[in-house]
Amino acid sequence: MAEDTLTTSGIGRHGATRLPSVDVDSYNIELKDDDGFLGDRASKGAFRKILDTLRKPLRSNGDDPLGEKKSADIGKNELDEALVGDDIHASALVHGAIEEFAQELAYVTGRFLKTKAWADTERIVVGGGLRQSRVGELAIARTDILLKAADFEVDLLPIRFHPDEAGLIGCLHLAPSWIFEAHDSILAVDIGGTNIRCGVVETRWKKAPDLSKATVWKSDLWRHADDEPTREGAVKRLVKMLKGLITEAEAEGLKLAPFIGIACPGVINEDGSIEKGAQNLPGNWESSKFNLPASLVEGIPQIGDHDTAVLMHNDGVAQGLSEVPFMQDVEHWGVLTIGTGLGNARFTNRSKEKNGKKTSSKDDKKDKKDKD
Repeated sequence: MAEDTLTTSGIGRHGATRLPSVDVDSYNIELKDDDGFLGDRASKGAFRKILDTLRKPLRSNGDDPLGEKKSADIGKNELDEALVGDDIHASALVHGAIEEFAQELAYVTGRFLKTKAWADTERIVVGGGLRQSRVGELAIARTDILLKAADFEVDLLPIRFHPDEAGLIGCLHLAPSWIFEAHDSILAVDIGGTNIRCGVVETRWKKAPDLSKATVWKSDLWRHADDEPTREGAVKRLVKMLKGLITEAEAEGLKLAPFIGIACPGVINEDGSIEKGAQNLPGNWESSKFNLPASLVEGIPQIGDHDTAVLMHNDGVAQGLSEVPFMQDVEHWGVLTIGTGLGNARFTNRSKEKNGKKTSSKDDKKDKKDKD
């Protein structure tokens, strides 16, 4: 299976540590303490648990300003409205949850920064669903302040693109640059424990060769958790979604590359199998008999007149890769994605050619300082 998959992908290895623009120093690190995985202390569920704990004494007295709805069922928009609304008790309650969550996120981030893999990290972007809310933005900003107060020389900021699109856009940075010269878009897939999202990503390479202006032209979302499909059923649905996007892109006149980038949870082996971390996906995706890239090549053997190439990487890595164009002023940087767990990846920018000599981002910063 491994040899067949590498032959059909043709342009690289799945889960690679060396990518066109960056080296992936680490991803999917699972730090533990006596209570279990540290990432669970800074997950989406952890925030809801903190909020629920703060509401409990108020609820028993009938004074809960957030009403009777369970914390897990309160949407991000509702929390944002409570944060800025006229009810100061509701606002104070949400602010309290933000503060406690930021303390947890700061602790967990600090633990990452103390590992060898994350040494000298200069900047961290935070993605995942919680980021797309005022509550999430405040939690990230407060965590940044706490880290600086603890003498960590790092900047923490929200990921630039919408979390629903960052993973799709990041898939562009899995592809070799020659693909962009003859094509203006690619297919991308972002697989999660609840949803599978497919999209056509426009490179806008001619306007910005660094892919900083890339955008999702159209996407399709399937909430597979509601349907509880088999693994084979999920792949069949995914192939159908991609074929639909191919038809729409061709009708629009887009020059779609014969390439599919996949962002998937877990540790991705170079043959496209998943070593671990895919337990929330429908069916057993970690089976040695299952290979998603090979299944997609089988379902979509050609795009246009060319054989289909597929490359897959971890979903946290893919989200982080969307930030590559905006990280050229630092050398070492990372991403944390707040979702069911805490996804993580650390990158080092690859050296660039300048006047025939290789330079790093540190050299670029020195040049800029000398000019100033």
